[in-house]
Order: sequence, then structure tokens, then C-alpha cells
Amino acid sequence: MHPNALFRNDDRALHETLIEEVGFGMVFAQTSDGPRVAHTPIVSTGDGGVQFHLARGNALTRYLVGQEALVLINGPDAYVTPRWYADPKTVPTWDYVALELQGPVRKMDEEGLLGLLDAIAERHEERIAGEPWKRDQIDPAKIASLLRGIVGFELEVRAWRPTVKLSQNKSAEDRAAIADALDANGSPALAALMRTLAK
Repeated sequence: MHPNALFRNDDRALHETLIEEVGFGMVFAQTSDGPRVAHTPIVSTGDGGVQFHLARGNALTRYLVGQEALVLINGPDAYVTPRWYADPKTVPTWDYVALELQGPVRKMDEEGLLGLLDAIAERHEERIAGEPWKRDQIDPAKIASLLRGIVGFELEVRAWRPTVKLSQNKSAEDRAAIADALDANGSPALAALMRTLAK
């Protein structure tokens, strides 16, 4: 989390939206073999937890149960050049949105894991044109075989640490110019957030 209080945000609905819209993140934990990270789809439970799954052979999988872990979800980000400011006599920066979630981890049972996999597919299939894929299209024996290769986890979020760094330390005129430049340079999502959140 960025140390500047200007870049903090306590809007839990915004945090939940970030989890839902991004849907992918990183899980970090300290292990006896050193720090480890895994990349995985992330789903919010809606009641203070997030769920994810890892390959059984992942270097982090065997350590997570009962441990404290950190989940990181990155939203849009972009480089900001001083050329976009009214007074360009300053240094470049990076604007971004990120959410850190910390808490203890438990292993999910098979029913919970299946529910997680269905939730991931349902959420992302609806974004793709055509008839959505459903688990019942696959032979149950194949699903059972695939399930043996992954482990489902739920992290109980005890600390929400968001950073919403959208040039709030700049003037309204500079923020408007930055948002326009971000739009023109391929970062429309960050520009939209700047226009709605950084006022």
C-alpha cells in the first residue's frame, strides 16, 4: 500500500468491483523454502473472503493451509510523463490501482472447489460472445481426474489495503490533462477512474 494517505480508499464496494472485474491476482506467502508467489484466478465470497485454486504441484500449495498469506490484485496502471502537466519541471510517476488482502488461509472441500470453478467460468464466459461453456458438457470422470490435480483455498480477509493512486496530489487541471493523455495513449480504464475517483 502506498504510504501517502491521499492514495488510500475505504470504498469496500470499489474493492469488490476490482476483484470481480480483474478476476486474477497473485498469492504470496513466506515458506520454509523462502518467499513464494503463485498466479491464480480470484473470486470474492462477498462476505470478507476470497477464493482461489492452485495446482497441487505448485511450490506454494503445500504451505498455505493455516498460514497467513497476502493476495494482490492489480487494476489498471500507466506511466505519467511530466509533459502532461501545466508545469513540466518535475519527474515522471506511475498511476495505478491495486488491492492487497491479508489473512489466514484454509483448504476448501471438493464441493467448494467445484463451486469456485463454476463461478470463475460463469463470470468470464458471460464476457465472451456465443453459447457459454458449462461444466456439464464434460465427462464427470474427466472432471474428477482434473480435480485431483488442483487444490482450492479460501483466504479470510483481515486486512484490506488498497492503493488508488490517480494523481490526487496534482491540480484539477493537471488531472484532467493526464486523463485526456491516458485516453489518447491507450489507457482508457485508468483515465475513466481518474475522472470519477480523483476529484
